[in-house]
Amino acid sequence: MSSPHRHVTDSYYEFGTAADRWGRALMFFDAKEYVTAADILAGLVAETPEQVAPRLLLARAYYHSARLRKAEAELRAVLERDPVEQYAALMLGRTLERQGRPAEAAPHLQMAAAMAGQFPPPDSTRGASSGPG
Repeated sequence: MSSPHRHVTDSYYEFGTAADRWGRALMFFDAKEYVTAADILAGLVAETPEQVAPRLLLARAYYHSARLRKAEAELRAVLERDPVEQYAALMLGRTLERQGRPAEAAPHLQMAAAMAGQFPPPDSTRGASSGPG
């Protein structure tokens, strides 16, 4: 049995144009009301699954509200659509780390760092015994 309050809340999330709902989701996200932002964004993502921005913000809302499996799924979907989305790779790595899966996180974090132009220092032990070339 659903409560009348939930019905009103659901209709509020769905009210208005996609642009209205995007603005509302951003407002709730900025206010750190991540669960509410996610509720609004889930509807937008369902309507326009090809758009990356709402899905990435939905993943961030899930991450900040500790719904890590949902964040992971959305981030993987973002990277399927846009493999060079650096922030999604970084967030996926952090999400996997937060779930205690550092081995799975490492390649995503390395890719994100590379896309941001952050490369590891050269291995100082490589070629050390051979002397200058």
